[in-house]
Amino acid sequence: MDRDIELLQRAVPRLLSWFRENKRDLPWRHDRTFYTSLVAELMLQQTRVEAVKEKYVAFLEKFPTERDLAAASEDEVMKAWEGLGYYSRARNLKSAAETLFAEGTPRTWEGVKSLAGVGDYTAGALCSIALGLKEPAVDGNVVRILTRLFADGSAEGDALKRKFKEMLRQVYPNDTADFCEGLMELGAIVCLPNGVPLCGACPWRELCRAHLCGEEERYPVRAEKKARRVEHLNVYVLRCGGKYALRKRTEGLLKGLWEFPNSPASAPPPCPLPQGKALAERTAKHVFTHVEWRMTGRLWETEEPFPAFLWATAEEIGREYAIPSAFKAFKDWLK
Repeated sequence: MDRDIELLQRAVPRLLSWFRENKRDLPWRHDRTFYTSLVAELMLQQTRVEAVKEKYVAFLEKFPTERDLAAASEDEVMKAWEGLGYYSRARNLKSAAETLFAEGTPRTWEGVKSLAGVGDYTAGALCSIALGLKEPAVDGNVVRILTRLFADGSAEGDALKRKFKEMLRQVYPNDTADFCEGLMELGAIVCLPNGVPLCGACPWRELCRAHLCGEEERYPVRAEKKARRVEHLNVYVLRCGGKYALRKRTEGLLKGLWEFPNSPASAPPPCPLPQGKALAERTAKHVFTHVEWRMTGRLWETEEPFPAFLWATAEEIGREYAIPSAFKAFKDWLK
């Protein structure tokens, strides 16, 4: 461990210098507060940077402070979040904003970790970036760059994250924000996954044991993943008098969001269907972390608006109702 700590100590100043010269111009790196950092970190959970940039700006235009977000309705928040997926993050963000508005900004790791939607990694990032605390943030990116730096053959998992977190804590510089973001940036734009790192652009190329041995592709060692569960669904896009049927999900995946009526493929439809053939039909697939939906969607014209559903025009749906990207393949029927 001492040899690894010595190597990490040599790596810190190189990373800081590289980051200050090469960091991307991202909107959450300007005029940063704890609240704006919280918005960015929750948006960036399991979502690509390019997909977040415009959404982040638009979200803060609508909810510029924790007070604005705390006062918003859930439907307003979900609509502003539309397209980012993992909608539980939006509910958590609203809950965290309510806590910030009521209690103020937390000042310790424990206080940050107690906010809704904030796990160990996000707590470390917020402490380092927004509060100046020496609290490491270790995610898959950081695990990847450190396993390569040390040529560490340990399998990915919580134990490895804990080990790296303790090592980072021993070398954390006073510029906690640049160091934390430098680690993220190195993994995002240079030390890429799937065995294709851009070693020639890396500030650690003269230190990295995996690179010096020409074995970058060996790291990190992947833990075996469980297969996703597959669910087959029938999706019904019902149109009546220029309006379309929606219902709000009340539990499970995508809870609190609006969706087209649907049911398991083995179950009957959630409403009587008109006689004859559907106006259009297509299949689609959407992959969540642990489950995959394989959907058959059909467009139907009905003579009456079934009272079990909310009926809205395409314009109203576009303006007011958040429909998750799982149903994206069927949304163009609303035109």
